[in-house]
Amino acid sequence: MNLNLVYEALDGFHLLVARDHVKVHFPSTMWIMLLANKPDFSLSMAVDFEGSNRGDSFQMNLCNAESHKLNLLPLKTEAKEKQQEMDSDSSCENKRTSKESMLVCCMFFISEARDRAVLDLIERAARLDPESVTVNKFEDRVYNRIRFTIVSYVVVDSTGSPIYSPLHQTVLSMVEAAYGAINLELHSGAHPRLGVVDDIVFHPLARASLDEAAWLAKTVAADIGSRFQVPVFLYAAAHPTGRAPDTIRRELGYYTPNFMGNQWAGWTIPEILPGAPDEGPNHVSRTRGIVMIGARPWVALYNIPVVCTDVSTARQIARMVRARDGGLPTVQALALVHGDDSFEIACILLEPNQVGADRVQAEVEMLAAQEGLEVEKGYFTDFPPEMIVEKYMNLISSRRD
Repeated sequence: MNLNLVYEALDGFHLLVARDHVKVHFPSTMWIMLLANKPDFSLSMAVDFEGSNRGDSFQMNLCNAESHKLNLLPLKTEAKEKQQEMDSDSSCENKRTSKESMLVCCMFFISEARDRAVLDLIERAARLDPESVTVNKFEDRVYNRIRFTIVSYVVVDSTGSPIYSPLHQTVLSMVEAAYGAINLELHSGAHPRLGVVDDIVFHPLARASLDEAAWLAKTVAADIGSRFQVPVFLYAAAHPTGRAPDTIRRELGYYTPNFMGNQWAGWTIPEILPGAPDEGPNHVSRTRGIVMIGARPWVALYNIPVVCTDVSTARQIARMVRARDGGLPTVQALALVHGDDSFEIACILLEPNQVGADRVQAEVEMLAAQEGLEVEKGYFTDFPPEMIVEKYMNLISSRRD
């Protein structure tokens, strides 16, 4: 059996880890590979190795070598010296921009932010594979919700089809930890949710495409549905029709608080779903709930605090801001209580380069001023994609060193 694999590597560290992952999936194939600026070394017998002049793109032709022993020939001194120059030259590191790698970012939302022991457990699960890097997290105890921002690479075959990403197993490990430690029936918070693992969305970064992100979303969804017996609803590029997440949420009663008029507590949705999910059973576990999984281009999450105690006024401001009710285009907004005397206008900016935070901030300030309300400066809940790529690469580099 012949296998043709193409992997766009950040550096030798990534290349070696990718080797180990492929060995797991193809245990009968024995092979070795190393990084070099140029193809100055070779592998004997069943393995051909070709390196590019750039040093960041490699093609390996792997054959069934079960009966062969592979011997690595010495790397030429010149190649070693050139590789050492690259490793020690910080300017080379700085030039490894987002265009030099296929990366995917996973936004992983969990309905818990108050139990430190539970959060530590989930974080340990996120660190099991060093190739999946948690570059940020956002906790909100009032919302009782946390979001992890995790980044890793995608491996594609010779046809350009994705075949592997460390994010796959990392996400499953985090899901398992969350389901083992959190009971949705005991959860309450000021943010709507449908499940313990509420939302998992994959965003392409750098050279990755939306197709790679959608493949990963669908692969993860199938495993979560079958392994954990949880209904999974796909959205955006992960769904055949590109179904919007807010459409699913509206159908399932996501936006309707069921406690004190502005809180979400326990589980109130019928245990038998009216329609079939994309993965998993129709029956809903009251302790785990439902999970939504999608793939989409980058969106920005921006929250604006408003000093207000009247829920109807806050909701009116949110309605006038969001596109669905005639407000700003490509903006979604929801008014959520956030403290004894304040609300937040929680916004999703679907096209932040077209309608950005400054415009949304100005709109909320104008609408609030008409009601005599004070508005604080809003904040993003995550870094922009360029900074996420930079942080990922810095963390990977420090681990390698």
